[in-house]
Amino acid sequence: MSRARAKTPTGGAVLVTGASSGIGQACALRLDRLGFRVFAGVRQVAAGDALRRAASDRLAPVALDVTDAGSVRSAVDAVTAAVGEAGLAGLAGLVNNAGITVWGPLEFVPLDELWRQFEVSVFGQLAVTQAVLPLLRAGRGRVVNIGSLSGQVALPFYGPYAAAKFAVEALNDALRVELRPWGIRVALIDPGSVATPIWEKTLAAADERMREAPPAMPALYGPAIEGVRRHARRLARASFPPADVARSVGRALTAGRPRARYRVGQSAQTRLLLLLAHLPPRLRDGVIARTLPRYP
Repeated sequence: MSRARAKTPTGGAVLVTGASSGIGQACALRLDRLGFRVFAGVRQVAAGDALRRAASDRLAPVALDVTDAGSVRSAVDAVTAAVGEAGLAGLAGLVNNAGITVWGPLEFVPLDELWRQFEVSVFGQLAVTQAVLPLLRAGRGRVVNIGSLSGQVALPFYGPYAAAKFAVEALNDALRVELRPWGIRVALIDPGSVATPIWEKTLAAADERMREAPPAMPALYGPAIEGVRRHARRLARASFPPADVARSVGRALTAGRPRARYRVGQSAQTRLLLLLAHLPPRLRDGVIARTLPRYP
């Protein structure tokens, strides 16, 4: 007789953070189609209305700003009440997706922007996880964290984003063991380059950063920054759809024996990042440096 557990039945309740667009939106819609009762965390009413129109009546938008303690409490209270009214034991899953990208040479990244990067992508994820753990225990649910290959190799000028994703990797590894006694599985999704609005937002932020930068920044890093921006545009064109990530999230929530990590995307850029992550540091640095225009 096989000792593997049967697939987890769908129909339970799942909370998805950062569901307004991109990966979070794709996850909310995918899980709705799988039969879950989805609570889609959004910051704007319009995003919630759009999700409601695209989904079944099981999906319920929930106002959620992961950086606001009051917003987190209100969202979890609303989910708790709805789960109780539906006669469910608790949550079947939490998908931590909310995140932002702060970009630029570390010498000139304002510390308040670095703080904001961690506030959304690290502290916010943990705040929501802490708040819903009683519901996850009750429902023997699962935690799925959206990481990135940037959590394994830090490329120049993506330092703030990579640092946050490295932190997510560490929190995920610790949680996976800490929550094991209650049967709460914890999985990490590591996508490569995904076609989401984050690319346009990042490039727009980079343009604004250059306009507001002290004169020393373009003088010291200008050629390299332009090279990285061209690379970001190429990555955006070669990106795979968020639905690919959503499928892996669905598997992490329904598989009888979910993996600890799901890598998503098989592009040449993804394979290169994985290779770089395993090279000796001196060799890796040399390879990366040769891809940048010479500076200063």
